[in-house]
Amino acid sequence: MRRVIVVGISGSGKTTLARALASWLGVPHVELDGLRHGRGWQPRPEFVADATAAAAQPGWVVDGDYADVRDLFWPQADTLVWLDLGRPLVMARVIRRSAARAALRQELWNGNREAFRAWLDPEHPIRWAWSQHGPRRRELEARVADPRFAGLHVVRLRRAADAGRWLATVASQPLG
Repeated sequence: MRRVIVVGISGSGKTTLARALASWLGVPHVELDGLRHGRGWQPRPEFVADATAAAAQPGWVVDGDYADVRDLFWPQADTLVWLDLGRPLVMARVIRRSAARAALRQELWNGNREAFRAWLDPEHPIRWAWSQHGPRRRELEARVADPRFAGLHVVRLRRAADAGRWLATVASQPLG
């Protein structure tokens, strides 16, 4: 396992799992949100070039799945970890995370911060996670069934505890 994609809806725990897995594997953690979002939440013009450079590395754990860079990572990945958690848990997590970020004025990527007033935006993670939970699940089901990705080892984790157990199992095995 050297090239891993971690996918799931906002609030599913992608970044936490990807960061831990990358550290254990000794490969870079590529947080696509950090590459994508420029000041004012505008897409960075360098996004595709930065993702291309990351994909060229011999190993990585990618956190996220933007359509405009998907073909850089999916064909090269050996493992896909899908955090397919239920909507109630995802919503509790994303609301708690957004509230903390807004209240603490936590800087995210490139000077961006969440604000409570942004919760009204349909693209805000809370509203996006709610509206896209089902469609995203169906999209990922179709993609992992695509014959082009038959060689991809898919790990579908449906409960939060499964993610911790899976990571512990992986970490207990020798690298190689």
